[in-house]
Amino acid sequence: MHVTDDRKLAALILALVMVSPAVAWAGHGSEEDVVTVTVEQVKAFLDAREKIIIVDLRAGADFQKARLPGARSVPLKELAKRYTEIPRSGRVVLYCDCPQNQIIDDAYLLLKDYGYRNAAIMADGFQGWVNRGYPMETIAKKVTR
Repeated sequence: MHVTDDRKLAALILALVMVSPAVAWAGHGSEEDVVTVTVEQVKAFLDAREKIIIVDLRAGADFQKARLPGARSVPLKELAKRYTEIPRSGRVVLYCDCPQNQIIDDAYLLLKDYGYRNAAIMADGFQGWVNRGYPMETIAKKVTR
């Protein structure tokens, strides 16, 4: 196998893992199927240059300081008004620095109610990305290591 074949195989395996939903407690009396991806999976998607839409749900000021490479800012407080900015096709990953049950209740389920079936939550959120020392964009949009 060539390096590109290995990357394609890794991307395929990751894609298959992503479409198998994990069940998480949504905090409102029932269990919902919530698709999650790990920080490592998101990093692998980026490394493989897969088309992925990363949505940063943190406040705009936090987004300006540092964010995942290529992330779009749609603050959680504005999501109900701006959800149409998120594509209904392709792979969409949501993250913030809030507890996972908050992102499920306030973002994931809202998108699901509006018919989105392509969103996933990045487990461990922004802090998980930072803790692993993965690259980030800053105000100058440079990727830091």
